[in-house]
Amino acid sequence: MSAPRTSPPSGNGHAGEPGPVDEVVSATGSGVSREAVLDAVYREAGVPDTVAAVSEPLSCMLRDAARNFPDRVALDFLGATTTYSQLETQVARAAEALRGLGVGRGDVVGVILPNCPQHVVLAYAAWRIGAIVAEHNPLAPAAQLREQFHIHRGRVIIAWEKTLERLVAAVGSLEAAGLGGLSVYSVDLSRHLPLRSRLALRLPVAAARTQRHELRGRVPAGVRSWDDLAASATPLATGFPLPGVSDTAALLYTGGTTGTPKAVCLTHENLRSNAEMSLAWASRTTSVGKETFYAVLPFFHAFGMSLSLLCAVGLAATQVVLPKFGADLVLAAWKRRPATFFPGVPVMFDRLVTKARATGADLSSCTIAVCGAAPNPLAVAQAWEEATGGTIIEGYGMTESSPIILGNPISPARRPGTLGVPYPSTQVRLVDPEDVEREVAPGEVGELLARGPQVFTGYWDNPEESAEVLLPGGWLRTGDLVRQEEDGFYVIADRRKELIISGGFNIYPTEVEAAVRSMPQVEEVAVVGLPAEAGNESVVAAILPKEGQTVTLEQVREWAAKTLSNYALPRQIAILSEMPRSQIGKVLRRVVREELLAAREAASGAATAAAVSIVEHFPGRSERRDDGKDDSRHDGRDGTRNDARHGRENGHAPH
Repeated sequence: MSAPRTSPPSGNGHAGEPGPVDEVVSATGSGVSREAVLDAVYREAGVPDTVAAVSEPLSCMLRDAARNFPDRVALDFLGATTTYSQLETQVARAAEALRGLGVGRGDVVGVILPNCPQHVVLAYAAWRIGAIVAEHNPLAPAAQLREQFHIHRGRVIIAWEKTLERLVAAVGSLEAAGLGGLSVYSVDLSRHLPLRSRLALRLPVAAARTQRHELRGRVPAGVRSWDDLAASATPLATGFPLPGVSDTAALLYTGGTTGTPKAVCLTHENLRSNAEMSLAWASRTTSVGKETFYAVLPFFHAFGMSLSLLCAVGLAATQVVLPKFGADLVLAAWKRRPATFFPGVPVMFDRLVTKARATGADLSSCTIAVCGAAPNPLAVAQAWEEATGGTIIEGYGMTESSPIILGNPISPARRPGTLGVPYPSTQVRLVDPEDVEREVAPGEVGELLARGPQVFTGYWDNPEESAEVLLPGGWLRTGDLVRQEEDGFYVIADRRKELIISGGFNIYPTEVEAAVRSMPQVEEVAVVGLPAEAGNESVVAAILPKEGQTVTLEQVREWAAKTLSNYALPRQIAILSEMPRSQIGKVLRRVVREELLAAREAASGAATAAAVSIVEHFPGRSERRDDGKDDSRHDGRDGTRNDARHGRENGHAPH
């Protein structure tokens, strides 16, 4: 089934209520085409079929905002403000500073920063001179960062002080962290705080020491200050040539469908096209120069880069930039500068509504919220709309598509819980994953393929992996199994890649398994995701210990933290007496997950369920057939246990 833009709705009013487009469906009868209903959805939402081809690079978005709204606040960082005119000047200085380091068109600049004003400035400065921004998670473990540095081979690295301090503490030196021989510069987050806050950090009191520790770190010897360098540089000449729209603008790291780290190459055209699609999507419900965005999604994530770094600037919006998400932190900022547009992930919306209810905080300023990275539960969507009086929509995409492919319309036709309908200028098809030339019949599940100007050009220096996902004709294989319903909306059926999604991050079971399996006490492990709060998935490690060994959750997390990011650490463990395997000895993750879910459900009504977070039993060897399925007879003598059996709770609160 091919859809140059095919996919519609069923819904009106607040989340879950019927709406006008249902009248189109009922009026035309069951034989109505998906395309006809889809057209009605787009008309109602005021969404165009296509967006204009991109003719200017990303830096021109900031140029236009500064030209039209010079005195409007562009950034609010913990109370310190920067206007668009000031931001443009800072970008010009930073661009010349990069040139002074020998950075030019096509050169890679490694950026290891949380959300902060320096991050915004550095991205636009690099884009202005045609350099490539390689984004890194500042909390990633040293081994992961070292591997990423090796992939892109950038000669200039600009990093948060705390990240540099942590890397040296973890591996002993900058050289061991993969930074030897590179030009490394540090960023001090406190430099952009309000003057009063900067002075308060110097006070010899516990609160000041705590905040200072959160923002700053010990800078390793030989590392110079990026803040000083950029502030002292002369502005870039206004006539400096712009890069081409086909030039690579960013490298964003992903595990793709395999979990093997790869750098996704996104051009100026890719990123700006997708941003323009989003702006067109929201054109009836947003106003240029009047919106207030909240930048809590990480800029190093494709979702955060697109909606915050790009769309907010495209609307000349004020961005409230926060270095991390916390309900208290967001609500404190909300009092000072109420949000009108809030991009986030399900757990963020859930925690904000819960906190607002408990404190009486007013969220009614927010007219639009965009949820991504994981399915948004209907209860969360309804609670958000009740609290704000606004609309929350969700969409679907991946890093390789800059990132959005499908979205729910900002209209009564939206359908919470679905992937939505194709973005402008975006084509989608559903095909047999084993034969991508064969499109599946209407209503059948198939692998989603996408084509449009937002689709990436390939993985950095990795033609083999690129060829696996980029098909002739420009089609991108998403690896996700999807179904198009009668109303044209797309729904997820399953993930071909066994990803776990938590807090908006993709977690690859293979990587987590490798970390846990390296423990001396572990014989084998299967890592799966189980449903958790607000549409999240909880990382669960099902472990078969070596004979005579015991394993605790605390031990697993401490060990795995050496090589995994915090969000990828197991939240729970289940101790197995036998690992489900196929006839050829392959661990059956699917069977593990199914039985963990069944055991959890069975325990949910028991009096002891509060103490048991995962399972109480697993079939033993004699009770399992070779294909991994259970025989109907099972007496439960062979069992799994978790630490609750020993008086400990295995559930682990998210960090």
